[in-house]
Amino acid sequence: MKTWAFLRDFAVIFIVVFAVTLGVSYLYGLLVHGRGAVNLETAFQLAIIFGIVFPLLGKTGSGKQR
Repeated sequence: MKTWAFLRDFAVIFIVVFAVTLGVSYLYGLLVHGRGAVNLETAFQLAIIFGIVFPLLGKTGSGKQR
């Protein structure tokens, strides 16, 4: 059961971070460089990192305020 919860949390966080990073990358390229190009490499890297770290922090309790 804990494995499924971790995978579910990973998938949700991965999708959210990936979408937000794509949007920010596109808007940055559009505003600064004048053309809307997205950086898929950075989006995948951030999504994977945050997708792993955030569920682990929730599992270990390190993210809770004391």
